[in-house]
Amino acid sequence: MGRPGKIAALKRFIDYIQGFGDVWCPTRAEIAAHWIETHPHKRWNRPSAMTRADFVSTFGGVFEHSPWIAEGAFDLELGPAHDTARGVHNALCRIFRSADEDLRLGVLTAHPDLAGKLAAAGRLTAESTSEQAGAGLDMLTDQERERFTKLNDDYVAKHGFPFIIAVRDHDKASIMAAFERRIGNDRTTEFAEACRQVERIAEFRLLDLLP
Repeated sequence: MGRPGKIAALKRFIDYIQGFGDVWCPTRAEIAAHWIETHPHKRWNRPSAMTRADFVSTFGGVFEHSPWIAEGAFDLELGPAHDTARGVHNALCRIFRSADEDLRLGVLTAHPDLAGKLAAAGRLTAESTSEQAGAGLDMLTDQERERFTKLNDDYVAKHGFPFIIAVRDHDKASIMAAFERRIGNDRTTEFAEACRQVERIAEFRLLDLLP
């Protein structure tokens, strides 16, 4: 407390809490020991201290099959402010957004169809497999699978890239509703929306890797 004039109040407080059986009055050393035991320090490789190879190896798949984004982010000379999921996401998105349309289109086309042939064949990345399963897309009825296949085919034919949505924000029903709604958009609108969804997917993946 640091003030002698408050000792009487402190004494009354201690007398009061001692009337309860579930109150702990530890010393500073006991608090420190409890914290160390309950919340042990976890060492992790900070992005700003990584080598280029480690950075690209760790974050090269955050944007689906597009390690060039991680390479560009590393070249930004990241600092301690980037040692979080939000910080790395900011750096990766700067590279993605500043790329020309052809490069961004390549990122979009690297994404698999939802509940498509690659999923059925078990050929998705581990991240995509987990994300689609989390939304129930691995447990479709035959009718639902046929509908997704038809929508995927029609969407790609119209826009030139697969339908992309951050499935962790949705369940199976809302994904289908978004698919039905967005397939009617013009290509420019849908290209912009797909890019936003790609960035949202990347954000979720980074939150799995970093605090």
